[in-house]
Amino acid sequence: MAGTATAAAPASGSVSLPVKVINGEAYVKATSLTAALGGTGTYDKASQTYKYTPADVPSVIKQVAPSVVAIIGKPDAAGGRFELAHGTGVIIKADGLIVTNAHVVQDMTRIVVVTADGKEYEGTRKQIDATSDLALVQIKASGLKPAKFAASPLKVTVGEPAIAIGTPVSFSLRNTATVGVISGLNRSISDDYNLLQTDAAINPGNSGGPLVNMKGEVVGINSMKFVDVDIDSMGFAIPADTVQYVLNQFAKYGKVMRPSLGLELEESWSAVVGLPTEEPMTVTAVVSAEAQAAGFKTGDQIYAVGGKQIATLVELSELLKSYLPGGKIAVTALADGDLVSRQVVLTKSLS
Repeated sequence: MAGTATAAAPASGSVSLPVKVINGEAYVKATSLTAALGGTGTYDKASQTYKYTPADVPSVIKQVAPSVVAIIGKPDAAGGRFELAHGTGVIIKADGLIVTNAHVVQDMTRIVVVTADGKEYEGTRKQIDATSDLALVQIKASGLKPAKFAASPLKVTVGEPAIAIGTPVSFSLRNTATVGVISGLNRSISDDYNLLQTDAAINPGNSGGPLVNMKGEVVGINSMKFVDVDIDSMGFAIPADTVQYVLNQFAKYGKVMRPSLGLELEESWSAVVGLPTEEPMTVTAVVSAEAQAAGFKTGDQIYAVGGKQIATLVELSELLKSYLPGGKIAVTALADGDLVSRQVVLTKSLS
């Protein structure tokens, strides 16, 4: 008979594991245990015992560090030989494909990538998406160790341990690790996508590096773009599912095919200041012929898109990840005092 068993996960509540019940005893696969909780396990045939060693911070860093690179280059605006920009990247393919932040490499005229073993490579920008702050860099290498990304949709818990690895402040400090917790989820500090918040130190140069869980999975790509240097213990990372969304778009189309309703929208006062709200967004301009053809006018109030109630621009951006330009979507709006449902053809976003 099959069922589930619950095991405590380090500092993050519990997880449910598949079990088989034989003669009243519940049996869990050892591989299920290590997959769910991280750590390692070994079976001793002579003693017929299984030794499970929970994941600890040093072992996670050792596991992930070979997949982290340092990136340095000279920006266009630099005036001297020592005015160098630098950041961090994460290997996603063994042949040298690396994901980093867009703001790290967008102005670099010469990109140098240094792997964890100290080897230097010339890097080439492949794709860049400023809206998500993600970019791809290619180096000519083989046999590199790709990082493992957490599955989508991302499942993380406030309070669970988080480790950031990167190149803070100085290029000589590459492969620096800092430890903290996931401090918050679905943080909306821009008009684009939700972010993860962490108290693991995110300093200049950490941009583009991984935020990992205790299973050694990348749960986010750290971004100094969303951090103020005068604020302590408040870092932000682009969630792994947003990273995968952008990478999939790069792979399929060479760029992010980001859809738009063809409307300029204004959030309510409550949404702007961060209060929980169900107040609708207001149309301030109709910018596409498709939206105009659907009947939208300035002053309409948007309550739901694709059957889901939305109140913020970030909620709209997250929802539209599942769509492409040219597709149709239902929009529920208040127009001239009437609640109406309109089908609108999505256009390509200009951002």
